[in-house]
Amino acid sequence: MWPKEFDYVRASSVDDVIQQTTNGMDAKILAGGHSLLPAMKLRLSEPGKLIDISRLPDLKGISANGTLSIGALSTHAEIAASADVQQYCAALAGACGQVGDHQVRNFGTLGGNIAHADPASDPPTVLVAAGATIHIQGADGARSVSAEDFFVDLFTTDLQMGDVITRVEIPNLSGAKTAYVKMAHPASRYAIVGVAVVLQMNGSTCTSARVAVGGATARAMRSSGAESALTGSSLDDAALNAAAAAVQSDISEAVMGDVNYPDSYRQAMAGVYLKRAVKAAIG
Repeated sequence: MWPKEFDYVRASSVDDVIQQTTNGMDAKILAGGHSLLPAMKLRLSEPGKLIDISRLPDLKGISANGTLSIGALSTHAEIAASADVQQYCAALAGACGQVGDHQVRNFGTLGGNIAHADPASDPPTVLVAAGATIHIQGADGARSVSAEDFFVDLFTTDLQMGDVITRVEIPNLSGAKTAYVKMAHPASRYAIVGVAVVLQMNGSTCTSARVAVGGATARAMRSSGAESALTGSSLDDAALNAAAAAVQSDISEAVMGDVNYPDSYRQAMAGVYLKRAVKAAIG
């Protein structure tokens, strides 16, 4: 299908984006376009104006100085290949390397990905597990939102009209064991279930754990039960079994299913992929 007719402008600055998205016309921000344009072709989204931000230099770049800072326009391919990301949060590099196909990874951006908030996408799960912060510029100034609070519901975020994601900040997790694994849909490569873990270790003992689940739920969410089961353990089979049972329990009210992958199956796979994530992190 063809999209509905729309106006197109290329933004000159972040302030220009904010002004154009708050002037009364139904406008959408265009970054990589790999989520927005297909939705427009299907008439699931019918903006009156597209504001192209793809050439704004202030939204690009990856740097590490105490924390890891990733510009909203950084592509999945750039993040996957970045030595700083691999050092500070290896799980995010791994997740971005699994997004879609080569074309999507080369043009799709982290900011666009998280603004779209597809529950089956990979980066949101890692960002929640990593304790990331989303930095936003809006009509009322700058603000910062934790990733855990940023993702609100199915395709729903904390973004307000006129808001622009400027960068994502992640703590230095170079001393932690991190991993992201997913059960990928064989056609789309979206996550049927995805699990990210961040493990702080003292020898063979896990001193703290952060666990997030995506794909199976409407938004990426933490599993406090799994975190408790892993913390203080040597990550042996008993601890992994307890954590798997806990993650299944934690998502029981939030799990979503379909005709191919029902909720009971996704719930069970969350436990399986939690174990795989832990083993990948410490392996």
